[in-house]
Amino acid sequence: METASLPPHARLPINRCNLPAVILGSLTFQQYPAPLRLDGVEELHARLFQALDGIDEAGERVDLFKCHMRSCFLLDHLDEAGFDPASGRRGRDKADYLRMLRGWLFDPDGKEAAVLKSWVESRFGLLPRNHRGFLGDFANDRYQAYLGDRARGLYNTNALESQLDLLFAYCQYEIRRQLPGQRHIRLYRGINRIEDHEILDRPNRRSYILLLNNLNSFTSNPERADEFGDTLLEVQVPLTKLLFIPGLLPGTLKGESEYLVIGGVYGVKVGLI
Repeated sequence: METASLPPHARLPINRCNLPAVILGSLTFQQYPAPLRLDGVEELHARLFQALDGIDEAGERVDLFKCHMRSCFLLDHLDEAGFDPASGRRGRDKADYLRMLRGWLFDPDGKEAAVLKSWVESRFGLLPRNHRGFLGDFANDRYQAYLGDRARGLYNTNALESQLDLLFAYCQYEIRRQLPGQRHIRLYRGINRIEDHEILDRPNRRSYILLLNNLNSFTSNPERADEFGDTLLEVQVPLTKLLFIPGLLPGTLKGESEYLVIGGVYGVKVGLI
């Protein structure tokens, strides 16, 4: 079925993942997901994951992960990572993976969100479809604004995309530990006008096939979804397409009830809230 495939205008020909974008972004992948692994990440951080295997308590695993992040990326010793406080570039020393997550939760169209969308683009080959509005064919001012936000968000940062690589790998590790054998999770998103989304097909009155943005916020609570609109999207999301889940880093972020979902083609059910 043509609508099951990820359209060419929404993907890159190459990525840094074990599956190409045309596969991982397809409707078929939503229905029959497979593990997604970023090139070299688990191998580079093999000692971390070996250590995590020996820890039964999830809270202790979180502590080890955060400690590894600080040590690996010199987050507590940024002068050793090349940051010069005399340079006048204030705030760039704070641009770590946690700031990107906080920025997304505060504004999914801000510069931190642009960094996250750019990371999804480079790692999974899924192009952003929305940033401060619909990006269309990228020949418009909104796309230039996205590029500007991305450049400002990444400029003079400390291996920020590599930090996000490890965050994704850790999230996937925890999902496998906490939900063994489970392949999907039912999530919800409130919207105002489904006509503003990229509709690829409409199998019946309540079902749509949508091309979602390359990164999206969802919730597991349908009652909370009404904060975002008057129409409810219900989606069976593959666990392998989750970048962040509630409770992954407890006590670190406010509003951490959101799931960050990597996009592509999805079949959704629609209803009024």
